[in-house]
Amino acid sequence: MQTRSRFLPNPKSLYQRLNDEAQRLRKEARGTQLGVERERLIREARQAETASHIDQWLSSPGLRAPT
Repeated sequence: MQTRSRFLPNPKSLYQRLNDEAQRLRKEARGTQLGVERERLIREARQAETASHIDQWLSSPGLRAPT
């Protein structure tokens, strides 16, 4: 019996999904009052942006193997 994957492939790249998430978090942070929650949202947005940059760097054709 074959098992089916529970996940459907996403047509967007990881880079695009992370950027979309960062934009969503920043927009949500703008609507939040100053405080812990706003700082958390901004921190998560920065982490998503950093992850998107790392993904882009790792998938670049010029990346060389460590020596």
